[in-house]
Amino acid sequence: MNNLPLPSKSLLEDLNLFCTVVRKQGFAAAALELGVSNAFVSKRIAVLEQALGVRLLHRTTRRLALTEHGTVVHQWAQRIQEDVDQLAEAISQKGSAPRGLLRVCTSSGFGRNRVGPAISALARAYPDLEVQLELLDRPVDLVAEGFHLDIRVGQVQEPHLIARRIAANQRVLCAAPAYLARRGMPAELAELAQHDCIVIRERDQDFGRWKLAGPDGEDTVRVKGALSTNNGELVHQWGIDGHGIILRSIWDIGHSLADGSLVRVLPAYHQPADVWAIYLARLGTTANVRVCVRFLEEWLGARLDG
Repeated sequence: MNNLPLPSKSLLEDLNLFCTVVRKQGFAAAALELGVSNAFVSKRIAVLEQALGVRLLHRTTRRLALTEHGTVVHQWAQRIQEDVDQLAEAISQKGSAPRGLLRVCTSSGFGRNRVGPAISALARAYPDLEVQLELLDRPVDLVAEGFHLDIRVGQVQEPHLIARRIAANQRVLCAAPAYLARRGMPAELAELAQHDCIVIRERDQDFGRWKLAGPDGEDTVRVKGALSTNNGELVHQWGIDGHGIILRSIWDIGHSLADGSLVRVLPAYHQPADVWAIYLARLGTTANVRVCVRFLEEWLGARLDG
């Protein structure tokens, strides 16, 4: 990688395209996102490899992997992309207004019901902002996957990321009146082990193990049941249908508690599950992230009442 060419518009565009290929894990997926042909993506990657004098990708019929040089180029390409965005913002006469691309991720149920409507309002308020929202019910690597912002319900465990709480929330235990009439209302946390509980695998949830805050501090109970899923909306519906006890966020089941289709179980216990905006430290000063976080804080803070 000696005697590299000076940066040009085409080189920057090809580096951005390369980042998209890595993030989407394939030429076809990258081409679909960018609205170009597979052949165009393949040609530009070949041009980039020729310009840099190294091979960037191992390509087979089944998978795509970065070479050793490709890993280095990808890391630098991401930094260059961010630096160019921040440079454009710094010299713009409208540097305080968000503009350009903002990639946001969140979980599926919360994304559809809360973040999606908020992003719709954000887009109306800031027409120069291009938002890509992805709903992912799995842990997300902001750096490797190229996201600027992760809107997360629950725990934040990555010490290298900035976490700003944007809304208060908690998960509570509840069940349908019909289930409780049939199986009885548990009087102690340990009794949950003898009940049908509908478990879910979410980003911050330990599958089949509920950690709850109660009168004597934090306590843990192992639960099981005939039904389980990775979708919170299904858990909510199955709870209403009387299949067992569920642990869901107030934002999700508040209206069901209000209309009586669900009833609180062990109301002295809850699971902290605040809503957080997660981002890289170096992105915290950019207008896109700053304005979006503030907007979501105001929007969600006024609406997470079920």
